[in-house]
Amino acid sequence: MKEKKSPTHLIFAIVHSSLAIATLVPAASASKPSLLGYKALCSFSPIGTIILVYISVLHYMLWRSQSS
Repeated sequence: MKEKKSPTHLIFAIVHSSLAIATLVPAASASKPSLLGYKALCSFSPIGTIILVYISVLHYMLWRSQSS
């Protein structure tokens, strides 16, 4: 019988994807402009976004390869 996969990695993948999108959101209250040239929630937004996308893909791949 096939067991269900644990959704933990999938939940983390969704959270990290959402945070990656949030780093690109413009924010007038930011202290300094991001590396992209505008004031965003994350001042190192392209780097932080890439890191979060990488972590999200890693969690998704771990979820897909779970051998339950």
